Amino acid sequence: MAQSSSPISGVAERYAGSLFELALQANSVAKVEADLNSFEAMLAGSADLTRLINSPVFSSEDQAKAIAAIADKAGITGLTGNFLRVVAQNRRLFAIPGMIRAFRQIAAEHRGETAAEVTSAHELTAAQQTELKAALKSVAGKDVAVSVTVDPSLLGGLVVKMGSRQIDTSLKTKLNSLKLALKEVG
Repeated sequence: MAQSSSPISGVAERYAGSLFELALQANSVAKVEADLNSFEAMLAGSADLTRLINSPVFSSEDQAKAIAAIADKAGITGLTGNFLRVVAQNRRLFAIPGMIRAFRQIAAEHRGETAAEVTSAHELTAAQQTELKAALKSVAGKDVAVSVTVDPSLLGGLVVKMGSRQIDTSLKTKLNSLKLALKEVG
């Protein structure tokens, strides 16, 4: 795995690596990945939860109690539930999104896949996702685990990140490029 100079990504990669090793030993990689995806969806849908994990105002005890209650309510138990509690107790909740991405990448590599993060302006249909996976598989030469997020500010198109490559076909980027070109001419 490529090393990064960002301390957050280093923390995220170490925690994700440890969680993956534990999940592999317990033969529960798929369950942990599903639980992490569930927590990520809750995080994306709740401004309060986002504030809880990012704000230094909350004590580690408050964060740990809140995360424990959220995990229990969401049915996130076992290894993933314990992992979230440990992360909260160690004041590392701010790195949870990176930990989830890193875990997903490690799990995909273990399955012989490569991971791709796709940001779309609109929700993709099942047929579009299948077509996208096939196109990415032809580029990568192996199966691709695709994680799709929606960002309406893109206006149209996709942004695909696969490994160190990024393909940006978003309308937002094209408009910004055109705007910059027009400034240079005028």
